[in-house]
Amino acid sequence: MQPNQVILSAEGLKKLEQELEHLKSVRRREIAERIKQAREFGDITENSEYENVKNEQAFVEGRILTLERLIRNAVLLDEIPVNYDTVGVGCRVRLEDLDRGQILEYAIVGSAEADPRENRISNESPVARALLGHGVGAELEVLVPAGTLRYRILEVLPLNSPRSPTQV
Repeated sequence: MQPNQVILSAEGLKKLEQELEHLKSVRRREIAERIKQAREFGDITENSEYENVKNEQAFVEGRILTLERLIRNAVLLDEIPVNYDTVGVGCRVRLEDLDRGQILEYAIVGSAEADPRENRISNESPVARALLGHGVGAELEVLVPAGTLRYRILEVLPLNSPRSPTQV
């Protein structure tokens, strides 16, 4: 994978495109109107409303640039060959936490779609990096900021298989 490529699911790409469209067509217009109103208050050098809306404008324009870059560099998960014999980007993995006896399940996705609350971890995270390339039965130790985690891989599944992720 190229360093500037962004791994996305089709759903993730669609969400980014929708956000970009909203920022360009709705938020820009709203901010332009607020700038116009703030200018009508007179001297803009001491106008806090004007300063606030200009800061908001800068944030929105920065987000637009970020989204455009992400979309331009997107590689869809569907385009990446996935081998379910080993853990890779675009799969789900069921693990046994060997210290706690818990069963965990994570979706391995690109960093733009990572959401730990949804058990979607970035392929760049310490846990995913340790899991990548290993198959069912492998036991791994993962060094994380909180210490060392010990896992056994129980199953490697397609990302969109019917089973829903187990709560962590």
